[in-house]
Amino acid sequence: MSMNKKYFDELLEIFLECKSKKELSHFLFGLLTENELTEIPVRIQIIKMLKRGVTQREISQKLGVGVATITRGAKELHKGRFENI
Repeated sequence: MSMNKKYFDELLEIFLECKSKKELSHFLFGLLTENELTEIPVRIQIIKMLKRGVTQREISQKLGVGVATITRGAKELHKGRFENI
């Protein structure tokens, strides 16, 4: 399944229109499953830990995630993403 740019742009606009943390939280809780709400914050922690120089093995042990998930985050980090994290 390929990403529909129009739909993705709409999603970004909705995020930008949220005026408060509470409003964004309500939106995310309505949109995402419990599993997604758990996984996304963990991925952010992965990026933060990679930026601090924590090894992939240590991240895997501390967060209980697979090395493949961490490797994916590392690849995206090397592409120059996540400057705001």
